Amino acid sequence: MKQIVSFIIRKIPRKYLQLFSRIPLKIIAFFYRGTGVQCNVCGKSFRRFLPYGRMNPRDNALCPNCLALERHRLMWLYLSEKTPFFENELKLLHIAPEACFIGRIRKLKNIQYTTADLESPLADVKMDIRRMPFPEGSFDAVFCNHVMEHIDDDKLAMSEVFRVLKPGGWAIIQSPQDMSLEKTYEDPSINTPSAREKAYGQSDHMRTYGRDYGQRLASAGFTVTEDDFVKKLPAETVKKLALPAEEIIYFCQKRSS
Repeated sequence: MKQIVSFIIRKIPRKYLQLFSRIPLKIIAFFYRGTGVQCNVCGKSFRRFLPYGRMNPRDNALCPNCLALERHRLMWLYLSEKTPFFENELKLLHIAPEACFIGRIRKLKNIQYTTADLESPLADVKMDIRRMPFPEGSFDAVFCNHVMEHIDDDKLAMSEVFRVLKPGGWAIIQSPQDMSLEKTYEDPSINTPSAREKAYGQSDHMRTYGRDYGQRLASAGFTVTEDDFVKKLPAETVKKLALPAEEIIYFCQKRSS
């Protein structure tokens, strides 16, 4: 199964996977019925989750019902327990929208929801994050997950997210990190898909973020809270939801004045 998952993810573009993976996964979900794990995004339980990943697929990662991964289940829990996301009236921009979230957020009556992406068929607006077509101060909140590592000028992209936020607004901006690195590893001379895959683990990645990721976000103007939320959860919750045990939530705020 791991080899099949790795081949599919590496060879089929994400935009097509988002469109066509639901039906076969629904069939697989039937055979994964059980109570070993639970997806808090869709509420379904399974004996385990599916493996997921390009190079070395992770065990127990992908919900076959809603396509939520470990990071999505963590973020959904964080939104519920640490933010006013489900209560306050919010104008939300969701960049590179995840399929597991779109339908559920659209049903929330308190959210005015805009999705945007350069190529995703699921997005409302087609755009380049480095040049967003929104006026300054347009949104109360922005979600932008696993995007910055794909952008050549990530600092410009971070500044654009800051620009479109209203004063007092907030963003969650997640990216994969290597916590063994003190500083982000990037080299402009690494400029072919094969070289990037060898250096960064994925052919369309421009860098590997280290522990300085929060500092890079702060340089765009944000007040950044690096929240080790998952480490404060009961061990049984982390296991039941199959959460990423080391992930830091980057909660980025734009000062009111």
